[in-house]
Amino acid sequence: MNHPKPPFPEQPQNLPGDTDQMEPKPDHGEDSYQGSGKLTGKAALITGADSGIGRAVALAFAREGADVMISYLDEDEEAAETRRLVEEAGRRAYVMPGDIQDGDHCRALVRDTHEAFGRLDILVNNAAHQMHFETLEDISDEEWDMTFRTNIHAMFYLCKAAVPVMRKGGAIINTASINSDKPNPGLLAYAATKGAIQNYTAGLAQMLAPRGIRVNCVAPGPVWTPLIPSTLPADAVAHFGADRPIGRPAQPAELATAYVMLADPLSSYTAGATIEVTGGQAMI
Repeated sequence: MNHPKPPFPEQPQNLPGDTDQMEPKPDHGEDSYQGSGKLTGKAALITGADSGIGRAVALAFAREGADVMISYLDEDEEAAETRRLVEEAGRRAYVMPGDIQDGDHCRALVRDTHEAFGRLDILVNNAAHQMHFETLEDISDEEWDMTFRTNIHAMFYLCKAAVPVMRKGGAIINTASINSDKPNPGLLAYAATKGAIQNYTAGLAQMLAPRGIRVNCVAPGPVWTPLIPSTLPADAVAHFGADRPIGRPAQPAELATAYVMLADPLSSYTAGATIEVTGGQAMI
């Protein structure tokens, strides 16, 4: 496939960003992803599923046969489009807005998913917050706290609530980043949480293996999502992903296959792994 390469138009947006305002438009697999029944009968909860990687994963899971709970902050129109794609694939979809910084909301997400589908087989901890800062002094206490509460605290709340209702064979998939091992100084808070996520994944995988629940993470490199024009400087957006060996950022659809592989029951010996999807850039 011919994926778009930089330079891209400078296109500043306000958080959390809008898919329809992006140029070029992200590809979530709408016209390309074909399922083969890998997740038939499964139920998944995906955070940050309104757009970007989360939407691509929701679409792929649905086309593989899974029902999907779409967790998001407040981007109702974006979430409605993800729901449409899941339902178009013939699967059940529910949307649930709310802030995953709140532990009570995380517990409600798990409870409502289990009640809606009668089961919870796959938890994808994908939602994240990032902002770019030039100096340490520019990062407020509130910004630091928000980044950790969104990116790592919520993951703990969700996993703790989900594990008791997950059956043997369940899968937890966390979104880490190339920043887990190669931190971008301009994304200091975000990168620190992504390092924590990779470590958390490795430890939790060992803790839950005896219970038959697998825990893994995906570490994306640069991915063309609404987070990019809404959080990075305009010049960085214009050349986003150009420094990767492949010469461009990933499209969200190119991440979805990694999540499907980790959710697939046939990947029963894969636990504690980090799947790097970085466009050829080594994480060591």
